[in-house]
Amino acid sequence: MKLTPLAEKFILHWGEMGTQWGVNRTVAQIHALLFIAARPMAADEICDTLGVARSNVSNSIKELQSWRLVTVVHQLGDRRDHFETNGDVWELFRIIAAERQRREIEPTERFLTEMMASPEFAEQDKEVQRRITQTHDLISTLTVWTGQMLKLSSATLVRLLKLGSSIQKFLK
Repeated sequence: MKLTPLAEKFILHWGEMGTQWGVNRTVAQIHALLFIAARPMAADEICDTLGVARSNVSNSIKELQSWRLVTVVHQLGDRRDHFETNGDVWELFRIIAAERQRREIEPTERFLTEMMASPEFAEQDKEVQRRITQTHDLISTLTVWTGQMLKLSSATLVRLLKLGSSIQKFLK
């Protein structure tokens, strides 16, 4: 696949942003390529297009699959696996938010809950207890909020996000 300069810029930027989000650059670039290509691609075509090693593509695809961002599809007359990603950015947002919730937020909430139930917690200074409890409350609130937001339709979520800070007037 021959990339246009604009597509190339998009993919390169997505790779850079991936590193800022704690994602391997190649993983992010492959996801961007599959998103921008808007069609399934075989691993060798991904290698050729991005100029990366086959082993790097294989490992990156596995990572994207573990995040539920890439699926395998088959094409008639071709025995190779082809890979695609969802073309709906809002659905991708939901998948990433749900996976981050599952991988990062929920384990932290469980850890803090267990910590607060431990005998060591009761022996801590009151200020330490207060700060750990506040952190737990924040994480718990975010967990509930994220769960509720992920259940909304994309249209409702877009409207809610566009309301931004103007929603304050309804809360007074």
